[in-house]
Amino acid sequence: MEIYNFMVYSWTAAILTGLACSLIGVIVVTMGISFIGVCMSHAAFAGALAGIIFHINPVLSSFIFCFIVAGILGPVSDKGELKPDTSLGIVFSSSLGLSFLLLPLIPGSKSEGLRFLWGNILTVNNNDLVIVGVVSLLVLTFVIAFFKEIQILIFNRIIAIASGIHAREIYYMILFLCGAAITASIKAVGGLLVFALIVNPAAAAYQITYDLKKMFLLSSFFGIASGCLGLVFSFSLNIPAGAPIALCSVLIFILATILSPKRRYRGR
Repeated sequence: MEIYNFMVYSWTAAILTGLACSLIGVIVVTMGISFIGVCMSHAAFAGALAGIIFHINPVLSSFIFCFIVAGILGPVSDKGELKPDTSLGIVFSSSLGLSFLLLPLIPGSKSEGLRFLWGNILTVNNNDLVIVGVVSLLVLTFVIAFFKEIQILIFNRIIAIASGIHAREIYYMILFLCGAAITASIKAVGGLLVFALIVNPAAAAYQITYDLKKMFLLSSFFGIASGCLGLVFSFSLNIPAGAPIALCSVLIFILATILSPKRRYRGR
């Protein structure tokens, strides 16, 4: 049986996007800033639209927008003395408004802009795989290199600062990497649904274990499984893969919650 290139690209993209998003998802979920996935996904979508309008590579412009948003979120939280969810809400509303402003400005058909909203994993090419592969490697390296610092930062940011950890710099790196993971995945999964891969696999892993190392491993497995299962449904039903991938991640979360040892322990 002949193996088509687009199938190889699609499976590889499903694995890499699931890995990158689920790893960074553990950090944002345990830190209580899950809304960052929604915020960054809309920023990436706004960046893609701006790229189309100004004839810039949409993926590059998405990276730029996400990096700008990440650079804004940190100082707004620190200097404005706001909780992370408040600053995320402010930036999210700005990104959403900008997206609706830019979409009508696309000349001609709006389909080129909407494809970044819904995503289509079957259209990824070699360049897209290089981008998501590099981002996945960066996220994995960050998690391994700063695991102890991340662990303390998740527990308590004030204690992390008192321990001499560069908590602010690490927090900014988390924001940047979250934006990078979402941007690298936007063409495959879509700006509207990619946050599902950030939150759901990590939330499912959190239902099963308190151990952070196991949580990273389980979240990675759930993220990759969501991507691959969603792709199977996409091929079978001949529909875009973004929605099946998101729904598979929801299904995995529901199963993890039902089978959670934590739930049985609380019941006793």
